[in-house]
Amino acid sequence: MLSLQDIQDAARRIAPYIHRTPVFTSQGLDKLLGRQFFFKAEHLQKTGSFKARGALNAALQLQNPRGLIAVSSGNHAQGVAYAAQVIGVPSLVVMPEDASPTKKAATRAYGAEVYDQGVTVENREQVVRALAEEMGYALIHPFDDFRVMAGQGTQALELLQQVPDLDAVLVAVGGGGLISGIATVIKSLRPECEVIGVEPETANDAQQSLRVGVRVKLMQAPKTVADGVRTMVIGEKTFPVMQHHVDRILTVPDEVTLEAQRLMMQRLKQVVEPTAGLALGPALMNYDLPRRVAVIVCGGNWMP
Repeated sequence: MLSLQDIQDAARRIAPYIHRTPVFTSQGLDKLLGRQFFFKAEHLQKTGSFKARGALNAALQLQNPRGLIAVSSGNHAQGVAYAAQVIGVPSLVVMPEDASPTKKAATRAYGAEVYDQGVTVENREQVVRALAEEMGYALIHPFDDFRVMAGQGTQALELLQQVPDLDAVLVAVGGGGLISGIATVIKSLRPECEVIGVEPETANDAQQSLRVGVRVKLMQAPKTVADGVRTMVIGEKTFPVMQHHVDRILTVPDEVTLEAQRLMMQRLKQVVEPTAGLALGPALMNYDLPRRVAVIVCGGNWMP
C-alpha cells in the first residue's frame, strides 16, 4: 500500500525538476456557486499537467535504463518525455491514433518518438508491453505504479501547506493514480477532509468498482470530452488505495464538464483542458458539497 512517507520521499526527489504550482481563487466563482473554491493549478506544471510529477519520481529511481516507454492519451506522454530528458535517455510513447493532435505534437517537442499506428484505447496496453520487451526500455505506467502514484501525491502536500483547512478535494478519476496519491496525503494529514473523485457519466468504472468491491471493466473505450480519463478499468494497485481512502465518486455529463471548463477559463483567466473542468463539474450540479473545496486543475494541454 502507498504510504505518506513514499510521497514525502517523492517530493524531495522531484523538487529540483518541477514547479510548486499556485492555488487560484475567484470571488466571482465562489459567489456564483455558493462555496469557497481553491484551484490547485497543475495546468501550470512542467509539461502542462500533474503527470510530470509521477513520471519523474519513477524515472529517477531507475538504474541506468536504456530508454523510457509509456502508453498515454497525452499528458503522461509528455511527462515521460520530460523525465527522459532529465535523466538523459530516449523515450517512446504509444498513443491512440485518435489522441489529441496537440498532445502528440507536444510529446514530440519534448523529444519523444510517438507510436500510434493502429493503436486504440482498447489495444494500447498490449502494444506498449510488446514494444517494451522488444526494445528493452523501462515501462512507466500512467497510473498502476506506486512510484507514479507517490509522485502525483506530492501536489497534495503542497496544497495542504497552501490551504490547510479544506473540507473536501475534487479530483478527476481515470486509472486512479492521481486520486490515490492525493487521498493518501489528505487522509494521513487531514482525515476529516473529504476526498471526492469525479468521472464522466459515460466512464464510471471507478464508481461501479467501489460500489461492488471488485474492479469493473467497461465494455468499450468511453466516449467523453474528458480525454484524460478514458481508461476502461482502474488499476490493480490503485483500487485498494481508493477503497481505503476515497470517500465517494460522483459522475458528470459532458455538457456540464464543458460548462465548468468554460467557467474556469472565464473567471480564472487560465487555459484548462476539459478534464480539468470535469473536476469542478459536481459544483454545477445538485450534489451535496461542503463549504471549502479544493479543485485539482489537472492539466492545460488544450487549444480552443
